[in-house]
Formats: sequence, C-alpha cells, structure tokens
Amino acid sequence: MTEQQAPTAIDRRHRRVIFASSLGTVFEWYDFYLYGALSAIISRQFFAGVDETTGFIFALLAFAFAAGFFVRPFGALVFGRLGDLVGRKHTFLITIILMGVSTALVGVLPNYATIGVAAPIILIVLRLLQGLALGGEYGGAAVYVAEHAPEGKRGLYTSWIQTTATLGLFLSLMVILGCRWLLGDDFDTWGWRVPFLLSTVLLAISVYIRLQLQESPVFLRIRDEGKLATRPLSEAFGNAANLKLVLLALIGATAGQAVIWYGGQFYALFFLEKTLQVESSAANLIMVAALLIGTPFFVVFGVLSDRWGRKRIIMSGCLLAALTYFPTFQALTHYANPALERAVTTAPVTVHADPEACSFQFDPVGKQTFRRSCDVAKSALARAGIPYTQVPAPAGTLAWVQIGESTSAVRLPAFEGMSLDTETFKQQANDYAKDLRQALAVAGYPARADMEAVNYPVVIALCAWLVLLVTMVYGPIAAWLVELFPARIRYTSMSLPYHLGNGWFGGFLPVTAFAIVTATGDIYAGLWYPVGIALVTLVIGVLFLPETHRRQLDESGP
Repeated sequence: MTEQQAPTAIDRRHRRVIFASSLGTVFEWYDFYLYGALSAIISRQFFAGVDETTGFIFALLAFAFAAGFFVRPFGALVFGRLGDLVGRKHTFLITIILMGVSTALVGVLPNYATIGVAAPIILIVLRLLQGLALGGEYGGAAVYVAEHAPEGKRGLYTSWIQTTATLGLFLSLMVILGCRWLLGDDFDTWGWRVPFLLSTVLLAISVYIRLQLQESPVFLRIRDEGKLATRPLSEAFGNAANLKLVLLALIGATAGQAVIWYGGQFYALFFLEKTLQVESSAANLIMVAALLIGTPFFVVFGVLSDRWGRKRIIMSGCLLAALTYFPTFQALTHYANPALERAVTTAPVTVHADPEACSFQFDPVGKQTFRRSCDVAKSALARAGIPYTQVPAPAGTLAWVQIGESTSAVRLPAFEGMSLDTETFKQQANDYAKDLRQALAVAGYPARADMEAVNYPVVIALCAWLVLLVTMVYGPIAAWLVELFPARIRYTSMSLPYHLGNGWFGGFLPVTAFAIVTATGDIYAGLWYPVGIALVTLVIGVLFLPETHRRQLDESGP
C-alpha cells in the first residue's frame, strides 16, 4: 500500500467503525419511537383488561420505566463489566443480537384477547431483555468509536452515533406513516406489527458488519500491557474518586441531556398529537421535518465540541432549554391549535370540588379505578386535552365543571361512582364525557385541531428548535463521558451514569409529565420536570465537572 493510499484506507476503516457501532443506536431509538408512537394501539392490544386512561398510562410506564428503562442501568453494569474484561467488540455484538431479537418478537406476540394476561407479561419481559441489552449497547458503541478516533476528532466521530439515534426516530416515523398509508384500517388491528418485524433487517445488517470489525486499539494496548481491570465493578464504584465522578456525570451531565432529548422529540410529538389534538399523520410529518432540519447539527456540535469543549456546549443547551421550553410549547399551542387558545381565554374551564375528594390519577399497575366525582370530572377533561383550574368546594360537595365565567356559564355536575358496578360506572363516565364534549364545543373548544388553521412553517420551526437543543446536549455527550474515565474501567464507568440518566430521568419524563398535567389541569405544567432537571444539571455541571476535550484517552479519569 502506498503512502498516498494509506489515508484513504484509514478513513474507510473508520467509516465502517462508525457505521457498525451506530446501528445499535438506530435499533434503540427505532424501537423507542415505535413503542411511543404506537402506545395507544399497544394499550388496546396488551392492556385491554384495564380502563382506557390507566391502560394508556400503564403502556407508557411499561415502555418508559418499569420494563425497558428500569433495567438499563443493570444492563450497564453487566455488559459494562464484560466490556472492560473481554473487549468492546464482543460485548456489543452480544447486545445487538439480544436487542434485535427482543424487538422482533414484539411483532409476533399474541395480544390480550388471544392469550389473556400472559400478553402484557411477555411484552414486559421482552422490554426487560431489551433494556438489559441497551444498557451495554450505547456504552460499547461510544467507547469503541472514541478509542478509534484520532486526537482532536473524538467529538466529530462520536457525534455520528448521536446522529444515527435520531435516524432511528426518523426511520420509525417513516415506517409507521408508510404502513398506515398502505394498510389503512388494518394497521390498528394487525399492521402495527410490521414495523417491529422490519427490525430484523437492521439486525441482520448490523450483525454482519460488526463481525468484520477488529477490537478497539486502546483496549488491545492495555491488554497487551497487562493493565486490564480484574474487577471492573469494584474499581469503578469502590474507588471513592471514581464513584464521585460517576455521580457527578449523572447529575451534572446525563440527567439534563436526557430530559432535553425526550422532551424535544418524544414529548413534543405527544403534546402535538394528544394535547393539541393535531391529526396523527400530520404530527408525525411535522416531527419528521423538524428532525431533517435538526439532525445535521449533531455533527456540527460534535465538531464544535472538539474546538470549544464538551462542557460549554452541553451546559449552554441546558440553559437554553430551561429558558425557552415554556414559551416554545405555548407557541406550539398558538400556531397549531389557535382555536383551543382562544377558547381558554374566552371560556376558561374550572373544576369545583372538595380537594380531599380528588385523587392523584396515576396508577401504574392498573388496579385502581378513580370513581369519585372530582376524579370523573378531571379525567374527562384530561382525556379531551382541555386545560382547567381547580376551585375548592365545601367538603361533601358533588364536583362540577364550569365552562366560562359569566352568568351564562355552563355547569355540568359530575356523578359519584363509588357505589356503582364496573359496567354501570363505565357507561355513565362515557355519557358524562360525551355531554362535556358537547358543552365544550358550544363554548368554542375544538374536538380536534383545525388542520387548515395550523401554521405549518412556524410549528415545524418550533419543533426544529427543540431538536436543535437536543443536538446541543446530545451531540458531544458521548465524547465527554468517554474522556471522563480511565480506559481500564471506561465501559463500566460511563455506561451507568448514561443509562441512569436516560433510563430513569429521561425515560420517566412522559409518564411524569402526563401525570402532572392530569393532576393540575395545566397543559404546560409537565414541562417543569425537564426544566427543573436541566437547571440542576446546569448548576452541578458548571461547578463540579471538568472540561475534557484536550485530554488524551490514557490520561482520562480522576
């Protein structure tokens, strides 16, 4: 090989390294968005034994926390240890197979109507297996790519991992839209399985390419020098200095990054579709457009982090998110559903109820029914996506909903369902919700967003801004985490804070925000969760975490 050919050959090898490593994150977010975007269908298919509201929350929870995301940190420990003991390549080859098979099996899993309660149990088991695999997948990909990258280009190289994560989201949206268009009404009955089954194509390609890869040069060097960790967990978390750095990386980096990621992409779509009642296909296309605009900035901020530093860019993203989340989501309401905004101003809705008779309507295990009159009223409003305020009423008062403030305001008393059997309660709740919707329509509240009134360019721009914030905090995060920890325990040390942040802080965002909105009646109240976490990360990160972009990898760590 000539000297003129050598640089091209090296570049080609690095492209293969980046591409093969990044396919795992495509899996991760492809499946994430499938489950998130199809949560209403999954709720009906696998959680049909509980009421509609609880079933929807349960489906979100099974996805966001109790199943897949709950076990991600444990997967980080299991596969992080393995990666530091036997190598990066072999470990994330195992994780990609486990993750891909678990995803594909969802597509053939019988539903609740076919096998009863076994259906949701098996679904959650599959999510648990995938969560374990995810716990090892990202850390392996990030470490493997970073340890191949030339000095001064780790931000650029690892930012491609973050880019292909968004590619997974984009791909899932396009597959869902294509399947809906091709299958029509059949999509809700059986066609939703097709996107899950198509993941086998990604699996086959990823495994084939990863089998061609060589081990990380940094791992090979420390192995040849006899410096491999013999007890990675003890060295990573038993050492006070390294444990302190792990905790700081969690609170001062990944927690804020995670909530901005989930808020800017998943929760933004949820807000458009469920709260503002924008048609599902239109909401998905808006997010596709925003992703297309924003995705290149993962690489932009990765490159900038090589020049300016990881910490500066990530902390700036947290600050901007905290400052702009509320006005951005309020602007989405103004430009996506102006009729709802006008109705809230001209005919505000209030719930008059005894505060002691109102429950916090969040039941993750689906064993409670909320039948008191206050719960009936608030649940009906929450399902309709209607903001409201609660006004205290005397103890023992039957709750009622008031629409408007003048003497002509409409009052709809709820009903007390504690003594009713399940079927009677369900029928009366449906009748009450129907009457409420009719009264709201008379007062100017739209049942659905007027799609002709949607200002698409502005809504896309607002969503693109949210995606841009994601790219600021997510583009440089892999390089920052890799550089924080020494090579011998790098896989273990960086995987745990990443998956605690993204699995627990970020993955818990949808259900937490939804529960807050339901409890308060304020459609923007759920934003306090990501804003609060981002501010905590900003303070801790600025004060206690070091800048690392000029470090050599063998100099990393405390």
